[in-house]
Amino acid sequence: MTTLDQPKTKPRQPVLTTSLPGPKSAEIMQRDAAELSTSYMRPYPFVPDHGEGVWLTDPDGNTMLDFFAGIAVSTTGYAHPHVVDSVTAQMKKFAHVCLTDYPQEITTRLAERLVRHIEKPGEKWRVFFGNSGAEAVEAAIKLARNHTGRSHIISTLGSFHGRTYGAITLTGSKTKYKAGFGPLLPNVTHIPYPNPFRPPLGSTPETCGDAVLAYLETLFKTVIPPQEVAAFIIEPMQGEGGYIVPPAGFLAKLRRMADQHGFLLIFDEVQAGMGRTGELFSFQHPAVGEAVQPDIVTLAKGIASGLPLSAMLAKESVMTWAPGSHGSTFGGNPVAAAAAHATLDLLEGVVKHPGCGDSLMRNAAEVGAYILAELRKMQAEFAFIGDVRGEGLFIGIEFVGPDGSPDGKLRDAASQAMFERGLLNLDCGESVIRVSPPLILTREDAQTGVEIMREALRSLS
Repeated sequence: MTTLDQPKTKPRQPVLTTSLPGPKSAEIMQRDAAELSTSYMRPYPFVPDHGEGVWLTDPDGNTMLDFFAGIAVSTTGYAHPHVVDSVTAQMKKFAHVCLTDYPQEITTRLAERLVRHIEKPGEKWRVFFGNSGAEAVEAAIKLARNHTGRSHIISTLGSFHGRTYGAITLTGSKTKYKAGFGPLLPNVTHIPYPNPFRPPLGSTPETCGDAVLAYLETLFKTVIPPQEVAAFIIEPMQGEGGYIVPPAGFLAKLRRMADQHGFLLIFDEVQAGMGRTGELFSFQHPAVGEAVQPDIVTLAKGIASGLPLSAMLAKESVMTWAPGSHGSTFGGNPVAAAAAHATLDLLEGVVKHPGCGDSLMRNAAEVGAYILAELRKMQAEFAFIGDVRGEGLFIGIEFVGPDGSPDGKLRDAASQAMFERGLLNLDCGESVIRVSPPLILTREDAQTGVEIMREALRSLS
């Protein structure tokens, strides 16, 4: 076990030296607008120049506290010395020798480390490496259809699985991801996600899981022949749809239904996985009940602390496709694999980060519990906060109008007020701000972020 040296002193408060954007940032943004794809959104006038820990600084010297981690990607923050050292060491060996054609010890060892967190006695798993969450999902779709000989895939409303063709077909959160891109993948059906705050199908918070499964059984009797269903793909804790935790026991019942009808269960852990909820995989968290075993798991985002890497884990009994039937030129890149090893070192506590206890997973659980408690105090103070939910550093704040309906405009105003005070965040769902900072966030820096949020919300009320 290694403990890193105490890092340099970080700013305890954001530093705003100019109005945003400053002159240097504005010049870069102007060039960016002229040269890059029109599909990029650019919600805030901030241009990162360098980072340290949980702080990002722009070319004009404005330093912001990061509470979204590049959409839950920067697990170990910015310029983490252990990640930098690991990546540098691998670069001195080789940067690429296609994994599809040649085995590489660093990726073999990474696969061994990942499956240790999911394998049960008598159950062997294998790993396919890609570059992004969408690639992992595409691989999962192909494998499910190939293995079962079936074609139908079931997904959920509110889901996000990526922007490639199969992935956007499965995605159920926003029509803008699909508009103008059809025809999409055939034989895909979406059903409601069991959201206890907004129970679907006339259910209650306690019965929403059963209501969703009953609805699916109705579809099996009327619309979808269950013997033609290859897989059900679901986020055990839903990300883009609003950072939603399903009712306890729902995943276990879904597992039993999958076994009954012979389809595979795919858990998309791209956003909630890799320690963010306090467990390596969100489906292993006590909040969702039994640690249900899926057949396939997709990972990406936080797996390599910002380097492009994804993994599709599948039971050996399911990974039955033939050699050459699927591959990737860059998937499992050894430099990204080195970053993933360093990330796992910190998540598992093999290497300790100062101020973060035994491991980053434990830190995520403890600091997340503190933020949740503070946000629930704000919920009691501000009537427009309808719900605060999540586990670990996977937290959603839902904004509502006087009638309890989602209030996206108020959410946007709150997000802007936080940004103007030096806090970077990101929206999701209809009216939710997600709190998904790097897992090295200390209680001290978390307190700074909470104070900024409270001040911003008071400015709205």
